[in-house]
Amino acid sequence: MMVPEPEVEGRLFDRHLTRRLLQYARPYTGILAIAVIVILLMSLANSFMPVLLRNAVDDHLMNGSDELTAADRIAGITRVGFWYLGFAAAGFLFRYLQSYLMAWTAERIIFDMRADIYAKILRLPLRFMDRNPVGRLMTRVTSDVDAMQRMVTDGLVGLVADLFSLFAIMGFMLYLSPTLALTLFCVFPVLIGVMWWINLNTRRAHRHVRTKQSALNSYLQEMITGMLTIQLFNREEQVLQTFDEKNRDLRGGWFESVRWFSYFFPSIEILNACSMALVLGIGGARVLGGGDVVTIGVMVAFLAYIRDFFRPLEDLSDKSTIFQQAMASSERIFSLLDEPEEVLDPEQPVPITHFRGAVEFDHVWFAYANEEWVLKDLSFRIQPGESIAIVGATGAGKTSIISLISRFYDVQRGAVRVDGRDVREYAQTDLRRRIGVVIQDPFIFSGSIASNIDMHNPAVTREQVIQAAQYVNAHRFIIALPDGYDTHVQERGITLSTGQKQLLALARALVQNPDILLILDEATANVDTESELLIQDALQKLMKGRTSILIAHRLSTIRGVDRIFVMRQGRKIEEGTHRELIQSEGYYRRLYELLAHQPV
Repeated sequence: MMVPEPEVEGRLFDRHLTRRLLQYARPYTGILAIAVIVILLMSLANSFMPVLLRNAVDDHLMNGSDELTAADRIAGITRVGFWYLGFAAAGFLFRYLQSYLMAWTAERIIFDMRADIYAKILRLPLRFMDRNPVGRLMTRVTSDVDAMQRMVTDGLVGLVADLFSLFAIMGFMLYLSPTLALTLFCVFPVLIGVMWWINLNTRRAHRHVRTKQSALNSYLQEMITGMLTIQLFNREEQVLQTFDEKNRDLRGGWFESVRWFSYFFPSIEILNACSMALVLGIGGARVLGGGDVVTIGVMVAFLAYIRDFFRPLEDLSDKSTIFQQAMASSERIFSLLDEPEEVLDPEQPVPITHFRGAVEFDHVWFAYANEEWVLKDLSFRIQPGESIAIVGATGAGKTSIISLISRFYDVQRGAVRVDGRDVREYAQTDLRRRIGVVIQDPFIFSGSIASNIDMHNPAVTREQVIQAAQYVNAHRFIIALPDGYDTHVQERGITLSTGQKQLLALARALVQNPDILLILDEATANVDTESELLIQDALQKLMKGRTSILIAHRLSTIRGVDRIFVMRQGRKIEEGTHRELIQSEGYYRRLYELLAHQPV
């Protein structure tokens, strides 16, 4: 059952989240320190340029000394001009360096984070996959990580640069004229109040946007995967209507976010104009009143500083939006990374050198959720090399038995043992390496036929791939393909028949050499008669000398096994050979007659 995704409140700063984010930056602290120094130098270089304007105006243009000739004034202005160009060039160089360093660092941080997320997904139990749609997980690895990338490259770097620029500008303002500077700083409380009000509402809008985006991604992935069924039942129009509804919800969330964000720039412009008026009014009065407290050059410098002062403040709005999105994304990312790994390896797993193939279920109780028991006090033993068929109605718990032996889930009560050891005592990779599983609808990856058999295992040679294909009767149809084993197949193997995919799955299981235990899960269901004969022949070869558990609906498969377990509502109600169960006239006989459509 899919669990709806809760809305996550993205706070502008969260100490816990910030600490965890900094852990990813820790390996790159040296580069980050250099980048911070470069940002500081860039801020000082850019902020000193209005001081040069003050010097040019007061010392060379407005200086009334008769000792300065026109040539002296031009020469002085020229010198200041060269200094101005030099500081501008230095600012450009420092900006390039900090952009390059931070982009280099950010890409590595995001690389590490995305790798951790994907590694976590690979470790998560199937129970988690059952509750969470693929689209939601795709959003974590793509959109949410992209939001983090924007925060590191644009938000974090821009925030540091903007703060350094603000402090540098404020320092030079106080140096030039404390009176004008303190007058201008009176705008701060109003500015902070406006930004707080806008950010509060923008934050709420961004939470809705991320939730709606995740819902749309999940729905889109599900519909694309089920397109065949949609078209088969002519549900295109209804699916499109639902998509339009979710798309409109997302659009509405973005409109709400943009609406609040749009308030910011007009507010900054108004405060900018008010600051200009204050400087012109108070500074102009000081200039006209005489004295050296405020000069024309100081006025020019302050007007330049006002422009530079509000520019980082405008940028801070963008940074705030980026941080809002990143904090919401980081909560979802770390929530995924903190998801408990229910199926864990023991600290000291029992080494596996060889499985004899003995399997035992000892009073097993198992449920996928809460105490909705799928298996109820199930007990049985399978001897090494024995072949077992498990039959029963849908929902009887047959496939759950396969999942527990492979340890895709852990039991709530009792124990599942292989060769006398609880499967929880083995490392999962060691256990599954010795278990060959063939499911009813095997997944075929996009790539070559050979890669779908060897699963990109470098230890498997092409000769082994061909031998496995020949053994399971897949070689004949493979060599008939345009490029043989190098033929490219599309995702999910849509160009292959069900029987061909099943044969590939059998070759895939065989090539890992599951000489200990082979588990087959409804391998012969939904295939044509010719394919069934090929699969049956392959099964007989694979089962020889191996413990085999078959969950099969085809009666031809059931007949040839050593014993049959009959499941009903999570319990084993009958056991025996085909002949014994038919003669007992119990539940198996009725089920057999139902499958055969005729009485025995």
